[in-house]
Amino acid sequence: MARRSASRRKGRTRHNAGASADNTAPRHVVTPAPGDANDEAEALSVTHWFEPADDGEPYTAVVRFSGHHVCAPRSPRGRTTFTQDERVEGILPGGGPLAVTTWAYGLEPGEWVVSAELLSGFGGARAGRGRRRATTLPRAQWSWRRWSLGTGSFTAVRTRWAPLVRLTRVPAVLPGSWPALISLGVIVGVLVQATLLAEAHVGLEHALMIDGLALGAGLIGAKLWYVALKPQSWRKRMSEGWSVDGLLVAAPVAGIAAVGAHELAIAAFLDASTPALFLGIAIGRLGCFFTGCCAGRFTSGALGIWSSDRRIGARRIPTQLVESAAALLIAMAALAISVGGYAPEGAIFVGGLSAYLVARQRLLRIRADARGFSRAASLTAVIAGLVFIGDALVLVVSA
Repeated sequence: MARRSASRRKGRTRHNAGASADNTAPRHVVTPAPGDANDEAEALSVTHWFEPADDGEPYTAVVRFSGHHVCAPRSPRGRTTFTQDERVEGILPGGGPLAVTTWAYGLEPGEWVVSAELLSGFGGARAGRGRRRATTLPRAQWSWRRWSLGTGSFTAVRTRWAPLVRLTRVPAVLPGSWPALISLGVIVGVLVQATLLAEAHVGLEHALMIDGLALGAGLIGAKLWYVALKPQSWRKRMSEGWSVDGLLVAAPVAGIAAVGAHELAIAAFLDASTPALFLGIAIGRLGCFFTGCCAGRFTSGALGIWSSDRRIGARRIPTQLVESAAALLIAMAALAISVGGYAPEGAIFVGGLSAYLVARQRLLRIRADARGFSRAASLTAVIAGLVFIGDALVLVVSA
């Protein structure tokens, strides 16, 4: 009798696991993540896409990926089959094609046949008409020249060493673009700063030493700020997760301390560094866009740009590009005022930093990982706005 009851319970569990996600929570097979003990095993990445509903309210879709090894050996080193679900929330009807990428870890090396099905997720007039039959989804293929998503050939997918699987092609994501553009931003910023400091008779060796200390402190501050905001996420991949907020706090503090130690004019040094700082941010944010970090929310508006957060590709608000444009505008204004030479010492730095904080607080609310409303964020925006207005008045009077 006990065995029969256990068998019935097991049968009910299997039935629920395969049910549509409209009725139950989606099943997700837990697989080893990067940094786990199974890093030596192989992994694969694959992307499929579907067309959302044309109209209706925002909805949730569940895509189930299934794969099996082409020729499983008798004594496999890893799994020879896998099944896992990817849940996509907040889909906007009319937003255009949407691509979903999954990563499967702990697999047997070699070639795999992988397919994807849309288990649930439809909006508009069809919503609420009961369970929808699973729909097989096409493989995704990205065109950089046309900046568009298309259907790729349904071929076998080859595994690669797990720590490198994140470098697999993902639509609208360019691996390595973030460090490359960050480095370019630093180089351009240093050149601009050195040119401005030369007019203030500050030697290049002093500038480079101070920049190195400020940049090092800024990177540490950016990582610590991210850890404070997301204490769980950062453990997955130490190389990812940096916050500009932490850099903007730590870098100036370290820079001021270093400038004071060299007995240089602090205000003049900060003013000369302001255009360089925001030029670096403007270039670096382009790296965020092509890497897929700090992505914006889904949108069906005409100003949306098809981009990715490395898992979901869709038409999004291009928050990285907007932030890049804002930083570039601040840098150009600071450079023009600096060349004009009529601003009181320190006014360029204060004005540029306050303007950027106002813009950033607004942009943080339209990102995909938008932070909820908080009094601290609102207070920061209000104070920064008041400081900017005061600083602008000082500049107008000085002119």
